Amino acid sequence: MLITLEGIDGSGKSSLHEALSELLADLDPVFTREPGATWVGDQVRRAIKEQIDPVTEATLFVADHAAHLAKVVRPALAEGRLVISDRYSDSRYAYQSVTLQGIVPDPEGWMRAMHNGWTIVPDKTFLCVLPVDEALTRLKPDSEREHFEKHETLVKVQDNYLSYAKAEPARFVIVDAMLPQDTVAKFVADAIRVELGAGMKKRKGRRV
Repeated sequence: MLITLEGIDGSGKSSLHEALSELLADLDPVFTREPGATWVGDQVRRAIKEQIDPVTEATLFVADHAAHLAKVVRPALAEGRLVISDRYSDSRYAYQSVTLQGIVPDPEGWMRAMHNGWTIVPDKTFLCVLPVDEALTRLKPDSEREHFEKHETLVKVQDNYLSYAKAEPARFVIVDAMLPQDTVAKFVADAIRVELGAGMKKRKGRRV
């Protein structure tokens, strides 16, 4: 089963990812992230810091996703492991459709087309949502922020995320990121256990 954690910068999803590693330790999940799970992800982070051409940055993100699937996600799923990823393909659709605006026609459609046919859709996505102004207070000072960590950008990105959740209500679970971190972590951990149990029942049902 593939679980993903999504949300704008400052939404607390990385802290949630870390908390789940303790709350779900008995399930022995594979905890991973995008970018950064492979050497390609390291290059993506370098590209972000150097603020290279947006098209180059976007295609590097896709390359990282492909490597992540090949080296981490697919092998783990093939072993029947639970995989929990801090960011995944929805991050690219939400962010790059904003950063590529005016550079390529239909940025989101372009990004989705590059994933069609080979990516894996998550079984469940937990979307951390909070006011953008609050998210910004949790980030580094302006001079140390990445180029997409701006109010106007994050507003558009969060709107994109919410539109995805509306389009796929069975996959997305909206999480109130203004709640205490412990409360959020327990809610998500419990929800993952329920989802995992439902998945096991479905598999057993197919064998009958």
